[in-house]
Amino acid sequence: MKIALIGYGKMGRAIAQILETDYATQHQVACRIASRTQADGLGVVAWDDLAAVGYSQLKGIDVAIEFSRPEMAFDNLSRCIEWGIPVVCGTTGWYAQLPTLRQLCEQQRGALLYAANFSVGVNILFALNRQLAQLMQRFGADYSIEIEETHHTEKLDAPSGTAIALARDIIALNPNKTAWVDAPAQHAHEIPIAAHRLPDVKGEHTVTYRSAIDTISLYHLAHTRQGFAKGAIIAAEWLVGKQGVFTMNDVLGL
Repeated sequence: MKIALIGYGKMGRAIAQILETDYATQHQVACRIASRTQADGLGVVAWDDLAAVGYSQLKGIDVAIEFSRPEMAFDNLSRCIEWGIPVVCGTTGWYAQLPTLRQLCEQQRGALLYAANFSVGVNILFALNRQLAQLMQRFGADYSIEIEETHHTEKLDAPSGTAIALARDIIALNPNKTAWVDAPAQHAHEIPIAAHRLPDVKGEHTVTYRSAIDTISLYHLAHTRQGFAKGAIIAAEWLVGKQGVFTMNDVLGL
C-alpha cells in the first residue's frame, strides 16, 4: 500500500518511522508533504497548500494520512476527497467544517476517517467515558465534572481535541451538563477543561466526577507517540476500499 504523509511534524515523523520498520514489507511511504518550516530536504515536498503541490505528487497513492495544522486541514481533506484519495485525519480544531466534508464525500464517493486521537487506549477511554456518563445520569446533580489534559508545548490547539471529545460525549449523555468551558466553571451545567502545556508530555487526560462524598476518575497517560502512530496506520489500512465518513469507533467496533 502506498501512503502519503501530509504534515511532517512529530506525528508525521513517528508514523514514517513505524512504517519503515514494522511495516516495511507491507507499505511504502510514497510521499512526504510538509509545511516549509517542517521540510528538511530529505525527500520531503515543501508546500504552502496542497493545491500548490498538485495532484501529480499524489498520483497512485492508496491512502493519505493527514497531521497538519487546524487552519490547513479542511483544504487538505477537501483536496484529497476531490482527487479520489482516501484520507485519515488526526488534525483537530476544524470540526465545525465537518458537515461540508460529509457532503463532499457523498458527492465524490470519497472516504474520510477522522479522530481526535488514534490511540487504542484512548479510544477505550472514550468508550468508558460514555459508559460512565450513562451510569451517572441518575446521580448527576450530586457530582461536578471536570476534565484535565496535559500535552507537549508544541501542541497547537488547547484544549486538546481529545479533551473536547470527552466533554462532548458527556454532554450528549448527561442532561445535567450542557456546555464545556476552557475556564473554571461558573454554572453547574458547565464542564471545565483545564489544559496544560509542558515539555515532552505525550498526552495525559483525566475525567473526574466529584461530590461531597467521593471522587470517581478515568485516567489515561501516553508513554510514547507509537500508540497514536500505529492507530493511524491501522485506520489507514481499514479505510482503503470504503466510502463515507468514519471514526475510530468504526475501526475498533466500539
